[in-house]
Amino acid sequence: MEASKTPQVPALVPLMTKERFSELSGLSLDTIEGHLRRGYLPSRKIGRRLMINVALLQCECLDEEEWS
Repeated sequence: MEASKTPQVPALVPLMTKERFSELSGLSLDTIEGHLRRGYLPSRKIGRRLMINVALLQCECLDEEEWS
């Protein structure tokens, strides 16, 4: 069986660097930085690094869906 070439993400990663998010989402780093500046992506500053709050993003996406 051939290994999958898609990037694998652990299920419980609450924070992610913008570089890693870029790799996994397929969006350019410039696009992600623009989304962060505009507040489209939730973030958290850890020391000097700005991390994307993947856990909050996932919650926001699930809240938008109608789960009946």
